[in-house]
Amino acid sequence: MSTLLKIEFQVNAEQADICSTFLSPKVPHGWEETPLGQDAMLFRIFLEDHPLGMELMREIEARFPECGIRYAEQEAEQWAMAWKDFFNPIACGERFEILPPWMSGEGHDGMTHIVIEPKMAFGTGHHPTTSLCLETIGDVAKRGIIKKGMEFLDLGTGSGILGIGLCKLGLNGIGLDIDPQAIPCAQENLEINHVDDSMKLAVGTIDSLRPDHVFDLVVANILSGPLIEMAGDILAHVKPGGVLVLSGILNEQAKAVAAAYDRRGIGMPEITAQGEWVVLVWDKVEK
Repeated sequence: MSTLLKIEFQVNAEQADICSTFLSPKVPHGWEETPLGQDAMLFRIFLEDHPLGMELMREIEARFPECGIRYAEQEAEQWAMAWKDFFNPIACGERFEILPPWMSGEGHDGMTHIVIEPKMAFGTGHHPTTSLCLETIGDVAKRGIIKKGMEFLDLGTGSGILGIGLCKLGLNGIGLDIDPQAIPCAQENLEINHVDDSMKLAVGTIDSLRPDHVFDLVVANILSGPLIEMAGDILAHVKPGGVLVLSGILNEQAKAVAAAYDRRGIGMPEITAQGEWVVLVWDKVEK
């Protein structure tokens, strides 16, 4: 049976938000946080990749030298059972709700349900940027800006959550990810949600598309650096009048990302924040 690397450490309460921000790009599948009274927060991370885990430990200890970091091995089956103890349905705005398979029949009526099988390496929907993106997609659909039959690109698809939501609104599209291991994970989730005929998956980034392939909607929930670097390439694949949704962006990074796209003539986006994270939306990209 495979084993996971369990990493535990604690920081004082004032550092908890800083620590979450530090971990977000490094541990996309999430972690556990347990308050230790009012003064400290215990962080617990599980990783399949042990060498990667040891490198992460060194980074954590360098950033938080008083954290008392420690590690141990744990059976993967125990981790899977632990998910069942704390994975709750996630409401993303008024339209979408994310559920694990064992709760697929327990969602709220009137919501569009997205069933995600928790995996160690890819998102489960708990990260605020996922919720922000899905809430935004729901709002844009409610306003009639995106409609059934349109085509989308989900750049950095991960577990496929955003693409699945779009497919359930009647769109079809493509999900790209630079990590080859993301694709079978996303494919499993497409099949669980019965939308595997509506979304195709491939390993790659924006430059793997045909230059003339443009989309009614492009959504990219990645990181601010790549979003800035790829601004021209991303915009080249948005249809005139199309929709662009960008996230994976911290509050303090929003202006720089928005400016990179504004410089290319599409104006400034609508910016919505949730805690430390934001989503940028252009609901009509005019080139």
